[in-house]
Amino acid sequence: MAENGSNWKEALKSETTFKDFITNYFKEHQELSGSYDIPSYYEHYTVRLDSHDGLVITLITGINQAGKNESTALPFKQTEKMSIEDFRKLILHKKFADQNMSLADVFQVVAGVPDSDDQ
Repeated sequence: MAENGSNWKEALKSETTFKDFITNYFKEHQELSGSYDIPSYYEHYTVRLDSHDGLVITLITGINQAGKNESTALPFKQTEKMSIEDFRKLILHKKFADQNMSLADVFQVVAGVPDSDDQ
């Protein structure tokens, strides 16, 4: 993510400033996406801004096929809608272990995608 790591943290101090920051971010980037993939399991998420629903987080999870003859469950798609202010409050109340997290890292946590180090 190209934004300065401290800009979004500074914007957290004000509801209006944070809303402006997020709105401007998504004007430039349209959507934010990420994934977590291990041999047996995967998760992919996208976050976009909708003028009516606020932040829309879509999470697709599934099981990687183990062998040729084994059936695989279909991927599961889940969509969560959250206002920008609810997202700001969630960040403010969440105690992140790493204070150097980027905005992309925070979206990953909100989407529920594990860190690749958590395997």
